[in-house]
Amino acid sequence: MIDVTDATFEADVIEASHDHVVVVDLWAEWCGPCKSLGPILESVIAETDGKVVLAKVDVDANPATSQAFQVQSIPAVYALKDGKVLDGFTGAQGEPAVREFIERLLPSDVELEIEQLLAAGDEQSLLQVLERVPDHHVAVPAVAEILIARGENEMALELLQRVPETAEVRQIAASARIGGEAPAAADELDAKLTELLDRVKTDEDARQEFVDLLEVMGPADPRTADYRKQLSMRLF
Repeated sequence: MIDVTDATFEADVIEASHDHVVVVDLWAEWCGPCKSLGPILESVIAETDGKVVLAKVDVDANPATSQAFQVQSIPAVYALKDGKVLDGFTGAQGEPAVREFIERLLPSDVELEIEQLLAAGDEQSLLQVLERVPDHHVAVPAVAEILIARGENEMALELLQRVPETAEVRQIAASARIGGEAPAAADELDAKLTELLDRVKTDEDARQEFVDLLEVMGPADPRTADYRKQLSMRLF
């Protein structure tokens, strides 16, 4: 059980929910039903051995979190996984109802197996994940990176089509299209980008390679923003 504040909510609840189910208990010191529900939640959730984590939020001290859940009455309980609300209830509940609520949140045997395979992280384990969940959002990019390292870039691009586009997926796909990595030496990379920049207006392949190189460089590279501006100037 952890006490969560407005300042720690993002890390302790949203980010943590990508690793396990987080049950948020919104309560207040003056709330009698909250005091009867709290110990029941703590007891039942403790029995899950870390599969479910209880996050308690004092609504008086943390109004932003209360507003985010649009709380109208307390106690209010919400379960989150992967940053999304799975289930919830309001008002005091007895132990049987709370136990039933928590049991619905527990991962299945298949989900537990997938977690173990992802933790192993080797190629064979990741492929086993894809056998069970072909569009798994973690396994697909991870396998794609392994394929790229072996030079199997077309296979990597085909695999990435299974998942929605994210910043990570765009970067991996860009890496596959340019055949691995951008030139390691800064001057070589600048020379390549400058050469491509002269052709982006009329050469679609040059434009794609230019964009892919910037994607692989990433926003942390101080040159990326400048080159993007130069690209826009050339195109428009």
